[in-house]
Amino acid sequence: MIDFEALFKISYGLYIVSSGNEKEQNGFISNTVFQVTAEPPQFATCCNKSNYTAQFIERYGSFSVSVLHQQADASLIGRFGYKSGNEVNKFENTRFVTGPSGTPVVLDNCIAWMEVKVNRTIDVGSHWLFIGELMSSQLLAADAEPLTYGYYRRVKKGIAPKNAPTYLDKDKLSALAGKADATSDALYKCPACGYIYNAAVGDPDHGVPAGTSFEEVPDDWVCPLCGTSKSDFYLLENQI
Repeated sequence: MIDFEALFKISYGLYIVSSGNEKEQNGFISNTVFQVTAEPPQFATCCNKSNYTAQFIERYGSFSVSVLHQQADASLIGRFGYKSGNEVNKFENTRFVTGPSGTPVVLDNCIAWMEVKVNRTIDVGSHWLFIGELMSSQLLAADAEPLTYGYYRRVKKGIAPKNAPTYLDKDKLSALAGKADATSDALYKCPACGYIYNAAVGDPDHGVPAGTSFEEVPDDWVCPLCGTSKSDFYLLENQI
């Protein structure tokens, strides 16, 4: 038997991992970044093989890690965690610099960053494990608290994106919450920021009047807090 709640007790941070150069960039939300060795300092990140950023890391041979602060914007997490770089330019209207090797580094909500040159890639099934040597780093906010996955789940009420190593599918999430039947008054939760769609309230500010069931919400509707697509929402027990 696997108790999925036990897995949430493993400690993780929450980061933006990016790759590319001055002309093209992409990045994703990762909760799997860790230091491998001290001498030389080496770091690793895990990236789903279908993730667009994986192609960038393989092509350019480097990646950056932006350490997010505890109050990171839901819209930033939604954009980098729940949007595909094949469909949107995640770096448009995002503050970033390029490191010494030309790797893009996201600065929005960032308290520290690192630039890593990949020297080994390991196939771990659904993901690539990229391991590399630290080339450069910078501390931006010494007193700020980093965003952990535990805080993100417990306080921000978010969950891991679909391609994350810790992702649980919607059926498992609904089961953990106490799955309800998809009735007209059922609640649906945004996995990125924890926003809950309530049919009784609707989203009048974005053209969805009160009394509109989730099934009747237009398919192009997105989370009003972070921009996550309707298709990523999952059924939640009706408890408010």
